[in-house]
Amino acid sequence: MSKVYIIHENSEWTVHLTDRLDELNVPYEEWHLDQGTVNLTEVPPEGIFYNRMSASSHTRDHRFAPELTSAVLAWLEHHNRIVFNGSNALRLELSKVLQYTTLEAAGIKTPKTIAAVGKKQIIQAAIDLGESSFITKHNRAGKGLGVQLFHSIESLQNYVDGPTFEEPVDGITLIQQYIQAHKPYITRCEFIDGKFQYAVKVDTSEGFELCPADACQIDDLFCPVGETESVPTQPKFQIIENFNEPIVKKYEEFLNQAQIKIAGIEFIRGLNGEIYTYDVNTNTNYNADAEKLAGHYNMLELAKTLKAELEKNY
Repeated sequence: MSKVYIIHENSEWTVHLTDRLDELNVPYEEWHLDQGTVNLTEVPPEGIFYNRMSASSHTRDHRFAPELTSAVLAWLEHHNRIVFNGSNALRLELSKVLQYTTLEAAGIKTPKTIAAVGKKQIIQAAIDLGESSFITKHNRAGKGLGVQLFHSIESLQNYVDGPTFEEPVDGITLIQQYIQAHKPYITRCEFIDGKFQYAVKVDTSEGFELCPADACQIDDLFCPVGETESVPTQPKFQIIENFNEPIVKKYEEFLNQAQIKIAGIEFIRGLNGEIYTYDVNTNTNYNADAEKLAGHYNMLELAKTLKAELEKNY
């Protein structure tokens, strides 16, 4: 029997989808790819495959899960299986450099960024960037990995040479322009089947790292807004009614060109009103409280999309 296959390495982020698939009576199977084999002499099963492998898998002791997933996706695509968020989506999930170059090629502005390997090179990159304030982050990120805000080269040198320096899993540290926000929030646009669903206003007044998932308070969302001491008087996550920014059409075109079906794309608006896009998350999660208030449930919409694709093809 054909079914939906969910490729992942974190059950806590997947249970909300499987609950919805159960609700819709959709047959499915989870492929938890922290370990495994790929038998290239065999033919994959029939079905619809949805990849939600995370760039932060190594922080859960699943160091080679993305590499195994890459092999599985290559095998599936070789046999012309229908894959939501296939090999190209995984490549973008695992590399901010690839995200930024692909976004820029699509005419979408990103913060100025320099990639560096080596501690001396990180310092030189910050000098070359020429900004009075800047951020470090990991190229293979998620969970705010390596995120630090600096206002001087000296403070960066102390961090790089100190005991709290985080070595990136792929060796690449990014030095990025600090964008001072017009107001202390960022916007996250959610897409299913490449189509815009809604935008979420994410309050950042308490710090950099926030996550819309129920299973985590600090996870796959980095905001380059900075930290303030103000206390939020509203929910951290709010779905914006009647959001119709022109950037949405550009995002849909970008996702189509990049062969990405499911994504959350984050941007910040600078003091001059200009939008800077800084993250494409192909392993996107949704905030239950915000969705309940808005009456829009993306995991249900995703389950319906997978069900429709399964029924159309099998």
